[in-house]
Amino acid sequence: MAENESFNQKIIFASEAKDKWYDTECLPKIQDQYRIHLSCVRNILENLVKRGLVLSDPYKNETKISKIVLPSTEPFNDSERATEIGIRLGMYETMIDFVCNYMRFSVEQLKVEKIKKLLELNQVFQWTNLSMNSTVSNTRNLAHLINDLKTNADQLLQSMIKDCLHKTNLAITEIDKALKELAEYQKERYKVEVRRNVLENPALDKTKAYASAGDMLGEIRRVFPQSMAGRPFNSDFINQIVQEEVGPDKAKLQEGLLKLMEVKDTTKPVQENRVDVHAILMEAMRVMGTTHDHYKIIYDKINANHEVLQTEKNTFKEKIKRFFRNLLGLAEPSVDYEVHILDKKTGGKKKEIVHFAEFSSNLLKRVKIYSAFSVKEAPGWQKINQQKDEAILEYLNKQFIENNHLFALLFALDEFFKTAASSENRPKIKGLSMELTAVKNIIVKVNQLRSDYSSYVEEAEQMKRLGI
Repeated sequence: MAENESFNQKIIFASEAKDKWYDTECLPKIQDQYRIHLSCVRNILENLVKRGLVLSDPYKNETKISKIVLPSTEPFNDSERATEIGIRLGMYETMIDFVCNYMRFSVEQLKVEKIKKLLELNQVFQWTNLSMNSTVSNTRNLAHLINDLKTNADQLLQSMIKDCLHKTNLAITEIDKALKELAEYQKERYKVEVRRNVLENPALDKTKAYASAGDMLGEIRRVFPQSMAGRPFNSDFINQIVQEEVGPDKAKLQEGLLKLMEVKDTTKPVQENRVDVHAILMEAMRVMGTTHDHYKIIYDKINANHEVLQTEKNTFKEKIKRFFRNLLGLAEPSVDYEVHILDKKTGGKKKEIVHFAEFSSNLLKRVKIYSAFSVKEAPGWQKINQQKDEAILEYLNKQFIENNHLFALLFALDEFFKTAASSENRPKIKGLSMELTAVKNIIVKVNQLRSDYSSYVEEAEQMKRLGI
């Protein structure tokens, strides 16, 4: 019996280690793969819309998302391709954005039902088999549209499409593999819960339980209600535990279970240069670049909000002024918005003037610059990668400061638009809260990577001074 108790403890400890590995190593990588996939999908969708191959859903950004909702996979006629794929791919992009920025990637959160939903979402378009001969309507029609997009496209666009499809293929393959393994592990976690709360419970008569399979099943049934309150009694999993503990093939079953619980060792042999600080800097740059997707949506929304406010000023008097300005060749006057941003030093708010045309133009420039290095090995990323660490850090710090200020301005501008519009036009104002939350999360991650870089560099300098 002592041998059985020892095995039960081994499984419990192994499960705790496996949980930690999923939460700290595996699932953060899967979330990053989703971010890569999201960036690729957005690039493809944006170019399909630009070429007029699909129609953008005008209400896509107004939908409030609180859970994963699967886009339609129902067949449709070829004549509906532009509309249907525009709606479905747009909705798919929104769902992947929700997964990236609003879902917690942890063992506790990703239960079997949620994993099943994610796997179903990943298959709305079969990215690993994107063929014009596919029997799946969404996949076949998207493949046709991408083929049309590549036709007569310049070399840069063709290269971008090829790169996006390759990266998204790899990302989805890795995501699906990890999620399926996690789904299997989640089933074992139920059994571990029974082992911890029932088999380790003092109320269990261990002498009787380990006498035979029937006795163990009876003891588990007796103790289960009081030690697993609110949890269902899963006969299949309970019978597996019984067989693993007292069954005729228990040695083989225990060996297989311990192997399943093993944590994959992804650590590399310790080298003299233990941490690649340059890689940390470049990851910080890449993560910073991923804000471009969110800034592009913000750019579109603030310009739409600006137009709403300008229509309120389209009075007869303004029309006369505009007529004489055009007659005399005078430029349109600058549109300035007075906003109030939070001063972190004082805790109060300070006034700032936003020259809208300049602000909007600079935001679009930032979108284009960041998109150039948002994906590893992209030309923009490689160009920065060739710079010295000091120059990269200086640029990163500058961008970090600018993004913090930009975030404060956009937050204030969001409030301004909502209050400045008339009651009649207020429903037309597009809110920025979802995109700003996503940007804030990215800035926090960039700051963590900056701190990691500084810590490792400082540690290396101290070791050098000590002659180690």
